[in-house]
Amino acid sequence: MRVVVVGAGFSGIGAAIRLRQAGFRDVLLLEKGPQLGGTWRENTYPGCACDVPSTLYSYSFTPDTAWSRVFAGQREIHAYLQATAERHGLGDVLRCGVDVREARWDPAAGRWLLQTSDGTYNAAVLVLATGPWHTPRHLDVPGIEEFTGPVLHTARWDQTIDLTGRRVAVVGSGASAVQIVPAIAARAATVHLFQRTAQWVLPKPDLPVPAPFNRFLDHVPGARSALRAGQYALQEGLGLAFRHPPLARLIEAGARAHLRIAVRDRRLRQALTPDYRLGCKRLLTSSTFYRALAQPHVRLHPTAVTEVRGNEVVGADGTAVQADVLVTATGFRMGQLPLARSLHGMNGVTLHEAWDGGPQAYLGTTVSGFPNLFLLLGPNLLGGSTSAITVLEAQLTYLTTALAHLDHSGHRALEVRAAAQAAHNTAVQEALRTTVYNSGGCTSYYLSPSGRNTFAWPWSTGRLIRRLSRFDPDSYTFHPPVGPVPLPARALPQHDDRPAAARGEQP
Repeated sequence: MRVVVVGAGFSGIGAAIRLRQAGFRDVLLLEKGPQLGGTWRENTYPGCACDVPSTLYSYSFTPDTAWSRVFAGQREIHAYLQATAERHGLGDVLRCGVDVREARWDPAAGRWLLQTSDGTYNAAVLVLATGPWHTPRHLDVPGIEEFTGPVLHTARWDQTIDLTGRRVAVVGSGASAVQIVPAIAARAATVHLFQRTAQWVLPKPDLPVPAPFNRFLDHVPGARSALRAGQYALQEGLGLAFRHPPLARLIEAGARAHLRIAVRDRRLRQALTPDYRLGCKRLLTSSTFYRALAQPHVRLHPTAVTEVRGNEVVGADGTAVQADVLVTATGFRMGQLPLARSLHGMNGVTLHEAWDGGPQAYLGTTVSGFPNLFLLLGPNLLGGSTSAITVLEAQLTYLTTALAHLDHSGHRALEVRAAAQAAHNTAVQEALRTTVYNSGGCTSYYLSPSGRNTFAWPWSTGRLIRRLSRFDPDSYTFHPPVGPVPLPARALPQHDDRPAAARGEQP
């Protein structure tokens, strides 16, 4: 194949569509799961939904979706991805149930060799669309293996387990927790939430979208584009506060008011009030989370879980509660890209080895030492306010432009220069130093174990889009063709021994 894309979530589907639209027809999309969907196939926990407005959390090239809510739920988003793939005819390039186990750059052939559960594949270009929200972070405390009931991670939910009338302990207070607690509180006998760190939570205007409004968007030219632009501007307003921490105090005032209105109990409010700048951790949105915690059968425990004893979940402060079901809303292992340990670039070095100290790439997309490898939603591209789809589409522009340049130049491979990658990352880290992500006074998944921010983009999304809109060949080394490129047999010149006159030529 010319291009193999690994992962059929938002990134992989978007890549396959954009590559084909740009004229690259020899594309294959490999997905290890039984169907496409990525994050939105795997996360099926109660209350699962997007925290970015649906109009912005969708492809700009498939804008005419009639969303049922301002913030779509998991099932609707998954259905949108399936419909988009069908609409753009990806059935002939999608291979589900194919697990890529190893990828190795072959310098002699100038191609990537992939060992998969379906045999060997090879490609001139490899696109990793596995995303940062992939590997669940499981609760690792003594005794958890002996818990007497089901243990459910939000990213590996078991739909056969009924929580009605059961005692449920939830560990974690991040994005999935603020969604699942209100959803299960309606039917569980008791809900105990173990919160290690309080989170900033803004109200979420999650309203149904009236059918007449969707018809208006369908029939008024430019209406959907204007709505998308307006939502983009609101998101960028939040991003401005994250880049200039003093401005975050204005948004904090709104979050405090939201908490005060929803929670009357003073001690509970204190336990729910963060001690760091808003935006230092991922900003959460919910209009139901605080109200759920105020119910008499829901209890907040502001402590980490340190042990499980039989059916008891034990906190660091000595709190012990009995539970029938243990839910771990503990998120993902960010920065641990699938395949990193088994993806070998130049000289056999793995991506994991190259990333010793934390993931880094040039514009979050290409990595020195790994020719013709492109990462989607790679290091230092996202932020606390940005729609991942906006960033993704900017990257896809860069990808198709880079491959077009490669074709026009006649080279077989491109590889970002180590100096260009280092200079870019130095600038990124210096700019991040004064943002709320680095200076907000918290520990978050934005930071690697070494303390280096490997997640956030320190400037505006507009700057990112402009930067990715052009391919810069001076930052790359180009590998010449392996040898003469043979023309197809029908295009080769044929020797003709007939006299010139017989060939219709002038003697």
